[in-house]
Amino acid sequence: MQTPLFPDLDPPPSPTRPLRIKDLPAGERPRERLSWLGPQALSGAELLSVLLGGGTVEENAVQLGARLLQEFGGLPGLHRASLDELVAQTGVGPARACQLLAAFELGRRLATAPPDEAPVIHSPSDAAALVQYEMGALEQEHLRVIYLNTRNRILGWEDVYRGSLNQSQVRIGELFKGAIRKNAASVICLHNHPSGDPTPSPDDVAITRALIEAGRLLDVELLDHIIIGRGRFVSLKERRLGFE
Repeated sequence: MQTPLFPDLDPPPSPTRPLRIKDLPAGERPRERLSWLGPQALSGAELLSVLLGGGTVEENAVQLGARLLQEFGGLPGLHRASLDELVAQTGVGPARACQLLAAFELGRRLATAPPDEAPVIHSPSDAAALVQYEMGALEQEHLRVIYLNTRNRILGWEDVYRGSLNQSQVRIGELFKGAIRKNAASVICLHNHPSGDPTPSPDDVAITRALIEAGRLLDVELLDHIIIGRGRFVSLKERRLGFE
């Protein structure tokens, strides 16, 4: 075997070896870009690479992040992934899987943390923004009720139903118990579609009509019924579905 002329030099990169993050120009490295430009400037794969901290022999951290997004159908799918599903991915393992789950849980807690002063709901988008991060990733339907005072300031909220929503199963009176306890002037109901498509179903419209009628009897107005999908929502009031 021939002795190399310059043994102290690194061998040239293999054509099959991925370009390492540290070999990239400083302006293209995710951590440096995050520190200079802020996290909003990074792609999803780059943000994941910062969390993962490294790649594998076959792919660098950004390539690993991109593969995870592709495998799980984007950030919403990755958000819903279990620990076992993440660990099963090449290059992840228990430690990195826990890091990803911890990051998503911190995001969920931030999205649902009560503010210093109870917010006021001015529009359907205000209400949807409170639950979009959390409810958009649920794998089962949840129905949440937000309780409001006469100035549309939030008094509280709670999940009152879990499961496939249809008119025959939902007990409408149960949805107003919390409103009566809190002396709420109005409520907003929100539920998610695990499919990611927030298009209202006939049952959604029928439930809305029943909620409006029950609210009139109890002197608690239904301000809106909002369906949460994956990254988007539908206000039945804006579409005049059940609110004729």
